[in-house]
Amino acid sequence: MKNIRLLIAFDGTDFNGWQLQPDAPTIQGEIERNLAIIHNKKITLHGAGRTDAGVHASGMVAHFHTEKSMTAEAFLKGLNSMLPNSIRILVAKEVDNSFHSRFSAKSKTYRYTIFNGEIMMPQERLYALHVRPKLNIDAMQQCLQIIRGTHDFGCFETAGSRDLTVPCERGSIRTIYEADITNNKTNFYVITIAGDGFLRHMVRNIVGTTLEVGLSRRTLKGFEAALFSKKRSEAGSTAPAHGLTLSKIFY
Repeated sequence: MKNIRLLIAFDGTDFNGWQLQPDAPTIQGEIERNLAIIHNKKITLHGAGRTDAGVHASGMVAHFHTEKSMTAEAFLKGLNSMLPNSIRILVAKEVDNSFHSRFSAKSKTYRYTIFNGEIMMPQERLYALHVRPKLNIDAMQQCLQIIRGTHDFGCFETAGSRDLTVPCERGSIRTIYEADITNNKTNFYVITIAGDGFLRHMVRNIVGTTLEVGLSRRTLKGFEAALFSKKRSEAGSTAPAHGLTLSKIFY
């Protein structure tokens, strides 16, 4: 039995997220459907985590087990010839059977793209949030400095994030290694957040609350108070999914 690890990029616009769903197109569903054709039987694809509907990825990792004699390179070429153009296998390689896409992961990096200007080019609309009023980027950077380190991120956790019936020592505590906003190109800003794990909608909720500070709808002290409150009701709205990209997973 071989263990094949895939590095996957996808445009999430037309998909209802990563995770397999019976009545909606998903990334996992598309890849599993084509793996089933190759194997002539159902093959389970294990992903590093879930992504929401509309979220993109340049570095999703998944793995599957196979008894076929095909090489990893043959799987890459075969899948890319069958998958829609919105999904691409970037790398495929055989790994040790102990590797697990989810449980072996050490950290993840997300990037959220914002266009801050009056008119955005149409081809950018699916990959960046359009914010017309001028943003206070320095204040947003200060918000991101606050979340660095180990905190209880309960205020940025959407309901249903965890199975609360299953004991978890760390609860909603996570460690953020990197949190910055940079000017990518004219009028485009990218918020990069890297951490040892993320709660449901955590990055989008951080971005939404940070934007409120950037738009002077919330003070820096208000942002900090929301974090320390651990209450979702104290934080801001959830930023739209289409600006978010899963950039990289570290093992």
